[in-house]
Amino acid sequence: MNIDDLSWQARHHGGVYPRMARTLPDLGQVELLVRAARERGDWNCAEAAARELCAAGKCDRALALLDPFAEIGWRPAEWLTAEIMIHQGHGEKALARVRPDATELGDGHVCARHAELLSKAGRIEEAVDVLSPHLGEHWLRSRLVEITEGRGRDDLVLDVLTREAGHMEAAEGAACERCGGSCGTNRTDRWHVLLLISQVLERAGRTDEAVEVLRAERASGRRHPVNFPEYYAELLARQGLIEELGALAAEDHRSALDVYAKALEDAGRADEAESVLREGIATHDHPKDRAALMGLLVRQGRVDEAVETGRPTYEYYDCWNFLQWALELLVEDGRPDRALELLDGQTDEYIKEHPDQVRHLRLWLLGEAGRCKEGISEATALNEREPGEWDTALARLLEQDGRTEEALALLRSSTHYSVHHELPDVLIRHGRLAAALDAIPTIAESRAASEQRKREREREAAEQREQDDPWAATGGFSVEPPS
Repeated sequence: MNIDDLSWQARHHGGVYPRMARTLPDLGQVELLVRAARERGDWNCAEAAARELCAAGKCDRALALLDPFAEIGWRPAEWLTAEIMIHQGHGEKALARVRPDATELGDGHVCARHAELLSKAGRIEEAVDVLSPHLGEHWLRSRLVEITEGRGRDDLVLDVLTREAGHMEAAEGAACERCGGSCGTNRTDRWHVLLLISQVLERAGRTDEAVEVLRAERASGRRHPVNFPEYYAELLARQGLIEELGALAAEDHRSALDVYAKALEDAGRADEAESVLREGIATHDHPKDRAALMGLLVRQGRVDEAVETGRPTYEYYDCWNFLQWALELLVEDGRPDRALELLDGQTDEYIKEHPDQVRHLRLWLLGEAGRCKEGISEATALNEREPGEWDTALARLLEQDGRTEEALALLRSSTHYSVHHELPDVLIRHGRLAAALDAIPTIAESRAASEQRKREREREAAEQREQDDPWAATGGFSVEPPS
């Protein structure tokens, strides 16, 4: 175990991946995580196990598990150690262990973590002081609001944010150094601060003031980021101001119509919500409104109507394509064969432009429909044309067909990039939890394999450049002529 490997794991999710580290405790396998943390030096396992042990009242054991990581100077281990000590009631000692030095106080990430610990120790004023120099960064402003929630000092947070908004308004009105005019370079930051002020007012129970902050800003005539009306609409919905929300939706259908419809539905006015969305689709036909109507219909059990509502998007080339959502709805409704019909009904042009996506969806649906042998035949043929590329899809079909050992053998021999996730997942589904953990390469092994792949890619790229550049070829034109 060393800092370099742990840093690499944090950046690349090597070793035991976070999802598995979170899954094992849910399966009652904390001891497996403890073993992996000790034997493999895996931080994801150590962190998950320590949190579970602490929650079970075994804080001393959790601290002992973290000690080897903290001793080598792994900062996340030091922070988690301090968090557990605060939980034990040793706040002063814990904070002394991780207090940033003068250099670290300039690092927003360090200050964010330290402020969180101060907040957990009940020292809200100090937490605010630590973050105040960094409030020019939007994520740290949000962090300030997050760590102070429920701590009884919303008044202090509001004072800090209000001053920050004033500074930003002055900066927004100042002449730009480049153009000499007021180009509003800080407008987004100021808007974000106002949003946070509204959020804090709302959680403090001062809901009328929270609404008024955003209402006044919208009425000011200033230009705002495109998602400002969405936040405003959601606030109106939470406060039950449906009529005002309806007026906003009439002005800005793209941002507020779906929120307005959901508010109507939640108020027991589902028929009105459906009418509003259908009128919006007829007038503007924005996919966002189709998504809202599909959701409403699904909640009413009208799956076929939802699928038909999404149909105009099934040939789209962007994130507004709802084809996969429709397929999932039909599968969840117990009709995978109907989903296959829908997929097979796509135009030849769409299938030609999205061949791999359509093939993956088809193999998935064949498995869901119980037509595993047909799927295995198709996946095998695909694998023959593109060796290794369809290993994981084929393995899933083999597993669904009851041929688990064949699926495992295929995954163990596969070079597919996702096999290190797929293989443990199959083992977990079959109750072989220790084997699942053992199937995952250690951090050092993962890192070595990753670096080897990187070298291979670089070599292939260099070879390709030589092929593409005639002047780079030795023995060709790049060689100097004889004198």
